[in-house]
Amino acid sequence: MVARKGYKDLLAEADAVVCSITVEEAAAALDDENIVLVDVRDPRELTREGMIPGAFHAPRGMLEFWIDPESPYHRPVFAEPKTFVFYCASGWRSLLAAKTALEMGLDARSMRNGFSGWKDNGLSVVQKESSTK
Repeated sequence: MVARKGYKDLLAEADAVVCSITVEEAAAALDDENIVLVDVRDPRELTREGMIPGAFHAPRGMLEFWIDPESPYHRPVFAEPKTFVFYCASGWRSLLAAKTALEMGLDARSMRNGFSGWKDNGLSVVQKESSTK
């Protein structure tokens, strides 16, 4: 029988290897051309709540395909020599996404407290249509 892991186990494993940054650190990096903020939330969340200005949207379900240059779904932004800071609503999906990105060879981070933390800090939010790259 295969030992099962729950989501808490997966998050703990990811947290052990992923460097996470605070919302404040992410906000300070908005103008840094070497950093790409990546929103992994569902498109409906973006439509409903907006996103961080200048962030790139990569739905969590497509991430591996968008990162891999051999995939027919590859997105060139992931081939750039940059640091990718992933975020979601609360920080769980982005932590798992950042672990995957690290395993795929990217310089990846996760933003703790996610978009909720961003909004709680009163930081700028834009609608999806005006912020995608």
